Amino acid sequence: MARAEQIRIDALERTLEALDRMAGRRGHGTTLPAHLETGVEGEEAAYFYLRRKGYVVVARRWLAGNIPGDLDLIAWHGQMLCFIEVKTRTAHDMTPAETAVDAHKRKTLRRLARAYIRQLPQKSEPQARFDVISVYLVRGREREFAHFENAFGWSER
Repeated sequence: MARAEQIRIDALERTLEALDRMAGRRGHGTTLPAHLETGVEGEEAAYFYLRRKGYVVVARRWLAGNIPGDLDLIAWHGQMLCFIEVKTRTAHDMTPAETAVDAHKRKTLRRLARAYIRQLPQKSEPQARFDVISVYLVRGREREFAHFENAFGWSER
């Protein structure tokens, strides 16, 4: 990725962080419970992490309408369509964040991904994979990311 694009992404991330802080100080912050606010912050961090790696993010928190749940991030990495589940933690617990993507969650993500692919305008299905990104937002430390490309497939076999 070109240096100018990296600088632009960094500036955008800093601007959004500053706007979030200002909104919080003025009482216009989110009214979400703390754990959901942490999740949103982690998804935003993952978005910029992926952009820096050259991904083209095309959707955030995508809903199918008739299927419960959402797809945190959907991005193209070259010709590969990536469905990305983001798990955020504020501490390093005994179990890594990515272990929260259990069989039930994987099934839901597959159903949502199929719905997303069905609504694409192209006639043939693109190559697709499922990624998981664990984001650690530990106070006083730099953000940490663990990106598991192709973390699971289209079936549990």
